[in-house]
Amino acid sequence: MPAPRLLALLLLTTGYALALCFGALGLEAVPVFALLTVLAFAAHKRLKPLAHTLFTLLALALAAHLLPGFNNALVIDRQVMSPDAPPFSMALNLDKPLIGFWLLLACPWAVPNVPWRQATQATLITLAATSAVVFGLAFAVGAVAWQPKWPANGGLWLLNNLLLVCIVEELLFRGYLQQALQRCLPGAMGLMVTAALFGATHLAGGWQWAVLATLAGIGYGMAFKRGGLWAAIACHLGVNLLHFSLFSYPLAI
Repeated sequence: MPAPRLLALLLLTTGYALALCFGALGLEAVPVFALLTVLAFAAHKRLKPLAHTLFTLLALALAAHLLPGFNNALVIDRQVMSPDAPPFSMALNLDKPLIGFWLLLACPWAVPNVPWRQATQATLITLAATSAVVFGLAFAVGAVAWQPKWPANGGLWLLNNLLLVCIVEELLFRGYLQQALQRCLPGAMGLMVTAALFGATHLAGGWQWAVLATLAGIGYGMAFKRGGLWAAIACHLGVNLLHFSLFSYPLAI
């Protein structure tokens, strides 16, 4: 197994172990594991289109926490992170990481092998550009305010964001969807459509948040295109970390 793919699998396993330490799985989750296993085998057979269609639907349900049997532990409960921000809650999700596990096992092409020097260069460039655009616009429309901080549970937030958020989301949106769409759409359309879909998942925070997430998704897509999965993950984590530590979190009110 190539080193980038193995590292992603090890980190996801670490994140899942972290979540399991705080939460639990119910018997209702067994059919989900069984279906994912069947789809992983089917993805390498003649039923590949059906397997990927069913996986996409299952991934959406897992990401939206709609399936039973996953008792996601609430580790931050309505804590006010910034004076001008609403209360923030965070759970260690046991369902969403399964998306990443499936992609790593069934779709090895989701993790292209890119030299670390190239990935590092792509990360630095896209992180700087994406942060300037996203936070510049967010500050201009009043979505965030300058609020430097590092709460006592910041370390737990950072681990969760890397292991259970950024890796899984970048595997799904950039490694899986963007690469698939780029094969059938001309030019940069695959990247743009993926970014729009990523933005749409943030509509619960309002249209401004969806627009900002779409712009961030374009940056993550460029990072992936130039530096592979790890550049996209590092760019995503960097933007989230800047938001968490320097601005009102999760948003200004």
